[in-house]
Amino acid sequence: MTRVWAAIFFIVITGGTVQAAPPDNQHPIRFGLTAVVVRENLRFLDQWERYLSANLKYPVKFIRRRSYREVMDMLGSGGLDFAWICGYPFVQTRDPEYLKLLAVPVYKGAPLYHSYIIVHKDSPYRTFEDLRGKVFAYSDPESNSGFLYPQFLLADKRETSDRFFRQTFFTFNHAETIEAVADRFADGGAVDSYIWDYLSEFQPEIASQTRIIRESPTFGFPPLVVRSDVDPEVTEKMRELLVNMKRDPKGRPFLSGLKLDGFGAFSPTLFDSIRDMANGIRKAQTWMSAKSNGDTKMETSP
Repeated sequence: MTRVWAAIFFIVITGGTVQAAPPDNQHPIRFGLTAVVVRENLRFLDQWERYLSANLKYPVKFIRRRSYREVMDMLGSGGLDFAWICGYPFVQTRDPEYLKLLAVPVYKGAPLYHSYIIVHKDSPYRTFEDLRGKVFAYSDPESNSGFLYPQFLLADKRETSDRFFRQTFFTFNHAETIEAVADRFADGGAVDSYIWDYLSEFQPEIASQTRIIRESPTFGFPPLVVRSDVDPEVTEKMRELLVNMKRDPKGRPFLSGLKLDGFGAFSPTLFDSIRDMANGIRKAQTWMSAKSNGDTKMETSP
């Protein structure tokens, strides 16, 4: 996702006017992002921070990490206040629960997206089954579109990743998964439809080298979350700022650059299908493990 988000933030920042940030005399709001921008474009991320800081009247500091796990660990330890994560880590069980849903991006009129299974445009593969014995690229082990959905397809076949594919690897970046398939380092891959769509428009030389062979059902778009112990006033101000960006002349260019319609306040039930899919995978994997160990009580598939 690095190169894509670098391009996104370039368009966003150069398209809008940034207000002056408030004095940095308060404890900063720490906002976690995963692989949002490459090192060469940190100056654009600085301007995004200033936009949020000026509107919230609090200093905002983006903290970038490569993987969802790193961001989730920082949320768990109190090292972050807000974060833009994925639906899969959002629905995982935490005891006690320390996260709340803040807002969800709206894309093409709905807070939804897909997982795409892609192959090289010139490959002979037409179905997911055609990738048996091939090399497959996952995006992140806690990505819904880049990992969980293909695991669901495998579980449905009563297969595991190591048995079905000849080799797998993680790119930790949807754009790099697309590049891996485009450059034939992988025969197939699983990616976020939003990122693939974005590359198709702004970097078609990459996306056009790939072809979609399977599209998942719709899932809740990767959400923005907040720690439960963040000041309720700060949380509400952040939510209002995000939801009202589409009505703010200085906020709309950011949304346009991100190719988003806006942000909305939605119920956590939006992510129930991801939770159900994860539970179904666990049940199938438990059944396969018991069957391989000769458990006669597990003769009937779940």
